[in-house]
Order: sequence, then structure tokens, then C-alpha cells
Amino acid sequence: MLSRFRQFAEPAIRRVLHFYWRFARGMTLGVRGIVLDAQGRVFLIRHSYVPGWHLPGGGVETGETMILALTRELEEEGKIVFTAPPPLFAIYFNLHVSRRDHVALYVIRDFKQTETPKPNREIVESGFFPFDSLPDGTTQGTRRRIAEVTSGSPPSPYW
Repeated sequence: MLSRFRQFAEPAIRRVLHFYWRFARGMTLGVRGIVLDAQGRVFLIRHSYVPGWHLPGGGVETGETMILALTRELEEEGKIVFTAPPPLFAIYFNLHVSRRDHVALYVIRDFKQTETPKPNREIVESGFFPFDSLPDGTTQGTRRRIAEVTSGSPPSPYW
């Protein structure tokens, strides 16, 4: 029942938020992190409000730098703290969300996980997964970003 509600409510909520952002903000900017551990795995999250497995991250708030937003999102979603400044991999135009959305992608190899994240109202599941065994439902955008980083291929300009 709840999943059926989400199926219909999520797109409507997203449209309302983007309609608001159209007037409140000229452009939206988000950050995502590809967190790679020493065992060759990537950290992914599953939200309560949007289907699929994603890279951790979120929106950059007014007055916040991209690095501060990434720091905040990684701590909130994965209890992950980077121990060295992560390099910026690419900035993407995310036309799937809106004509105004851009996403900055960072690669995090130096980090510590302060505790195992517990499911909450926003993040219902998370974990580290081998590149060749990503969970069912991993989004195509997430798969493309992981492939770009791990294969050394040039990044696409589009998410």
C-alpha cells in the first residue's frame, strides 16, 4: 500500500518542488559522492521517497559550498567522514530532474565510517557493494557514474 502511494505521490511532490524552485532559485545544484573502500566496493543508499539505489548526496543550500554540502550529506546518509579533500570528478547537467539541475560528483577514497548507519525516514537502506555486483534497482545514472570513475573513461556532460 505504501509503495503504491509512493509510486504516485513521489512524481507529484517532485514536480511541485521543482515548480517552487523555478521561482525561488535560478538553478539547482547538488553534490554526490562515489565512496570507494579498500575492498573495491562502492557505497550506495536507497531513499524512502524515490525508487532505486543511488550515490549519497543532496542539494547545496544557499550560502553553503559544495564541499560543505558533501560533508553534511555523507555524514547524514552514511556516517562517512572523509579524511582527505576529495577530488571533483565532473559536473553534470541533470536533465532527468529539470532543465535547471546540475550535479557535482566527487570521488572519496580517504574516509572513515564513524558507525554503521541505521535506517531512518529518509534512508531506508545503505551499504558497500562490489562494482560487478550492484544491487537490483541501482539507477542507470548511478551505474554510468561508477563505470566512468572505475574505468577511467571520460565523464558524460549529462547525468
